[in-house]
Amino acid sequence: MTVRQQAWSWVTASAVFLGLLYFLGDVLTPFIAGMAIAYLLDPACDYLERLGCSRVVATCIITAIFFVLAAVLLLLLIPLITSQILNFAQNIPEYSAALREKSVYITSLLESRLGPEELTQLHDALGAASGDIVKFALGLAGGFARGVESVVTLASLALITPIVTFYLLRDWDHIVAKVDNWLPRISADVIRTQIKLVDQTLSGFARGQATVCLLMGSFYGVGLLFVGLDFGFIVGFLTGLISFVPYFGMLIGFIIGVSIAVAQFGEFGAVAMVAAIFAAGQLLEGNFLTPKLVGDRVGLHAVWIIFALLAGGTLFGFVGVVLAVPLMAIIGVLARFSLNQYIQSPLYGALPSEVNDSSEDP
Repeated sequence: MTVRQQAWSWVTASAVFLGLLYFLGDVLTPFIAGMAIAYLLDPACDYLERLGCSRVVATCIITAIFFVLAAVLLLLLIPLITSQILNFAQNIPEYSAALREKSVYITSLLESRLGPEELTQLHDALGAASGDIVKFALGLAGGFARGVESVVTLASLALITPIVTFYLLRDWDHIVAKVDNWLPRISADVIRTQIKLVDQTLSGFARGQATVCLLMGSFYGVGLLFVGLDFGFIVGFLTGLISFVPYFGMLIGFIIGVSIAVAQFGEFGAVAMVAAIFAAGQLLEGNFLTPKLVGDRVGLHAVWIIFALLAGGTLFGFVGVVLAVPLMAIIGVLARFSLNQYIQSPLYGALPSEVNDSSEDP
């Protein structure tokens, strides 16, 4: 098979894969979720194997612990989340009236300090910014909603995902060995190196970022609950969970938390305390948690992560959101490899000055 034929084979396989994601997203959701969980749990199984457990026993233990803890967490959080969401919906008219009252005061204050032209520019800038934020939030939320909108999809996630996780986790090493045998022998070492880099990127982001999200959710939730903010725990915890979207997750939580604080308290001190909690959380995440738990191994810029999540959710729903970062990590590794190959090639080295110098040599 020539290089051109190999390239067309990869292009065809990628097109088929994207087509299956687009048309069979709901069916593939539990399988992709199970694969992601198995990937995250594989190091724990390897650790138990090194302690003397068989692969089957290690898989049973790790799978059972993971899904039992997940079920307990859901049983504890779902009633709290549901009740707070219902209470929040009931209080929306009261909050809206309070915010309108505060906005009238702020508008009159700005009108007294700013001229008509500056006030119009400020209004247009705020309108454009809020429109972009709402559009982004609706796109990302719509991607999640389309993936879990049916009872069948939820049931498949609950019933099929544990089974898929168990079998994939049990046979993970055999699957990796089988795929390794399929690699073209002439390029096997290069492909293994790139796959290792992809694995480092994914493990650094997925395992590290999941820990950061849980810690930040606990920090925001407990902090806002301590301040006495209505629905503080749910706002803070969900803010932490969506903090895997760089800056956007914290910004959404900050806007919601401060808005509730303004409507509830109406005092500068209480509102400042809520804002201070989000500021402290951002400092904690950016200076301690993310550098320690995620580090520099990820190699994914925040802008690319936001784009990948939004594009994946828009095109393929929940499955696209799950696969967004892994696919972006693969693209990033391949792009860096291609750039390195280009830099080492004669095409990059043939600079005009070097050509002129070489032509003058005797």
